[in-house]
This record gives sequence, C-alpha cells and structure tokens, in this order.
Amino acid sequence: MSRRASNVRKIGLCYHGESGVKVSEQHSKFGITASFRSMFMALAGLWVIELIDTFLLGSRLQRYGIHPWSLQGLWGVLTAPLLHGGWSHLIANSMPFVVLGGLVRTRGEGRFWSVSLLIILVGGAGTWLFGGTGTNHIGASGLIFGWFGYLLLAGWYERSLSTAAISIVVGGLYGGMIWGVLPIRAGVSWQGHLFGFIGGWLAAKWSVRQQSDDGA
Repeated sequence: MSRRASNVRKIGLCYHGESGVKVSEQHSKFGITASFRSMFMALAGLWVIELIDTFLLGSRLQRYGIHPWSLQGLWGVLTAPLLHGGWSHLIANSMPFVVLGGLVRTRGEGRFWSVSLLIILVGGAGTWLFGGTGTNHIGASGLIFGWFGYLLLAGWYERSLSTAAISIVVGGLYGGMIWGVLPIRAGVSWQGHLFGFIGGWLAAKWSVRQQSDDGA
C-alpha cells in the first residue's frame, strides 16, 4: 500500500535516561545481566532492519505499518514495532527500549512475552481503530509505552516493596513520557503511545490476577 511520507506517524519517544535500578532480590545478578543482554540483542535486530530498509530497500518496509481501517493494514499490528521512520526515530527509541524492556524481562521470560504480546495487540488494535484514515503508524514506542505503563502500575497492583521501588524509579526517570499520550506533536502517533500504555496497564492488572489464581 502506497502512502505519502507526510502521512507516516512515528511512534517515537523524546524522553530517555539511564537506569541503575536494583531489581527484586529473587533475581540473580546473572538473570538481570542476561535480561539486559537479550534486550541489546533485540535492539541490534531493529538496527539491522533499519540498515536493510535504508540502504537496500529505499525505506519500502515503512509501508508495512498500521493503516487504520484497512484490512491489509491490520498486519501492521505485528510488524509496526519492528520498523522506524529514520535513524533519529530509532535512536530516540533505543535507550528506553533496552532499559524498560530489560526491567520487564527481569520479571521472568514467560511474563515478558505475555506482557509484551498483550501490549502489542491492545496498542495495535487501538491505533488501527482510532489512528485516522490515510495514515501509517510505525515504531517500537507503542511497545515501550506499554512497558512503561506496566512497570509504573505494577507497584500499585502487586503491593510489594521491590516492585513499588521499581515503579518509583521508572516514574522518576521516564515520567515525562506521559505527555506522549496527548496529541501535542504533529507526525507522532499519540494513539500508539496511548493504547500501548493502556495495554501495559491491563497487563499489570492481569499479572496480579494470574498470580492470585496460581496461589489459590
């Protein structure tokens, strides 16, 4: 599907920082290291995709984003997080992708994938429904906003000291991201940010309910 470059909505971030968060004691140092190493590897994959798209494909992969109210555009729910609208877009997403994704991954491999899948589906569906016809939404920060929402709210739902500490630190480092859910910047997919965040909120609620069911 062809689209004008002006209609591409970048699901991107303007806020990023560094984190030295001390995660729950139940996770070994090796587990924390492995979690962040895996996120760096995933990030390397995103950079490889951008290299191929930029230098070999002439940015043609960007057409495979989320196209609201287009049946073909539904595939973008799965492919949009892998694509970016240029190097500045990818660079802005890189640090929060590793930091927030790594923190979620320290909660466990199964938890990471179930939380991420829920965020991708909720964020993608919301963007497809409310993103505006004739637009194309790409970028990983719908997923990043979901991880942010999950980490921010997990402390409230789980009521554990370690999780609450992570929520406070994440809020302090990345609290400015919350403005990204508002339609205040042209060319930025606030819908992807908003519904990604909602997906993270639902994942935080769901994970606590799942823990309760497992303990019953």
